[in-house]
Formats: sequence, structure tokens, C-alpha cells
Amino acid sequence: MRVINGTVEQMLDRPNAERRFKVTRDQLPLSCPTPAQYLWNAHPKVFLPIEATGEVKCPYCGTYYILVDNAD
Repeated sequence: MRVINGTVEQMLDRPNAERRFKVTRDQLPLSCPTPAQYLWNAHPKVFLPIEATGEVKCPYCGTYYILVDNAD
């Protein structure tokens, strides 16, 4: 579990503020919204199958995710 110090406003991203995200294998399983985003004003959490193709688009918000190597 990731521990975040500070206020919510300082540490979390607004949901869908970015339309493209790079994710690494250590961030799998992938869900949208991500754990780093506010949930109260986002769509329902959905798990996205990115492993097979290396890319996936969220069916709710259209955010595009790309799987990259950890070294990138």
C-alpha cells in the first residue's frame, strides 16, 4: 500500500486531467481512474486489460494508456 503524506489537494491528480498516461508493469493491474486520482468526481473504477496489446482506452472517459518498460 502506498502511503501519501500531505493534504489531498497537494498529493492527488484531478481525474482525467491528462488524456494519455504511460504505465509500467509494476503499476498493474491497471484501473481507471488510477490510485493517484480523486475518486469522488470520477467515473466508476474499471480495470483495463493492457497486458495483451500494450495499449488501452478507458471506455468511460477515453483516457489512453500505454504500457512502457520500467527503464523508459
